[in-house]
Amino acid sequence: MNGRQINILGIETSCDETAAAVVADGTIVKSSVVASQAKLHAKYGGVVPEIASRAHLENIYPVIAESLTNAKLTKADVAAIAVANQPGLAVALIVGVTAAKTLCLVWDKPLIAVNHLHAHLQSALLTEHELKLPAVALIVSGGHTCLYDCQNALELKLLGRCIDDAAGEAFDKVATILNLPYPGGPSIEKAAKTGNPCAVDFPRTLLGPDSLDFSFSGIKTAVLYHCRGQDMKGVNNVSSMNQKQIADIAASFQASVVDVLIEKTRRAIEKVGAKTVLLGGGVAANTALREALTKLCQSYVPAKMLLVAPKPYCTDNAVMVASLAYHKFKAGLFADLTLEPKASG
Repeated sequence: MNGRQINILGIETSCDETAAAVVADGTIVKSSVVASQAKLHAKYGGVVPEIASRAHLENIYPVIAESLTNAKLTKADVAAIAVANQPGLAVALIVGVTAAKTLCLVWDKPLIAVNHLHAHLQSALLTEHELKLPAVALIVSGGHTCLYDCQNALELKLLGRCIDDAAGEAFDKVATILNLPYPGGPSIEKAAKTGNPCAVDFPRTLLGPDSLDFSFSGIKTAVLYHCRGQDMKGVNNVSSMNQKQIADIAASFQASVVDVLIEKTRRAIEKVGAKTVLLGGGVAANTALREALTKLCQSYVPAKMLLVAPKPYCTDNAVMVASLAYHKFKAGLFADLTLEPKASG
């Protein structure tokens, strides 16, 4: 061990990022390495599982080795190995899980299983040691949109989830409709900066006055109909649109998604009586969402504390895995070598 610090090696392969990191005592980031596959999937407008799996196989051990080198540590300095084993693409998760189990066996280290979604919330807690409870946690990513009642790092109660397309997936699909580059989140946000968010009145799907679940399939379809006609037999108008028209659609779409996320979070705050709001996941990097959530929290008297994941840790990374694993390490929550990946969780 390196002094009294507890160094956790984290591994993340739940989707299209091969990542490894070393975090000490849950908050001290000693290294973070991410091998992105964005260019591999760009021409398909989304993640292709088989391509993702092959890329993980190629990158996993070089990424792990680089994370240890950057941290200036050896296997002897590592207290445990943590891996995200759920939820995600099964063919992607299995690469990280197999690598973690192999290293635990060879290095004689304990194994810690981490829920990828719960880890996203840990990104918002990296620098906060005194969490004001109760807290509401919002995760917004490519594959998931969820609300949790958060009591601490290890106690999360699901309040609501997406019943169809997640917010990040809707961003990717709308970007494809508008002929914008993949990944869709940054492309939509960039285009929306010069657009009018009130130009097109896209729907806000709220699923009833008390629902905390999410649905973004309707907004995606509304954008498609707006561009190609209600019967989908009309001319695709996107190719003839000017930059301002594209920007207006992007801004209006983004506004619709953000409005739904904010309204659902407001409902969750009032249901739980939350003092703090946490925000994590890839879409948490979206400036419009951050600003709207800040405004929501400041509208209360007294204002709610808002903890948002730093932008480098919004997208999939292993820092969040190793950070959450520290709390499981302290609680003695270890997995055995029969651990299997789970697509849902």
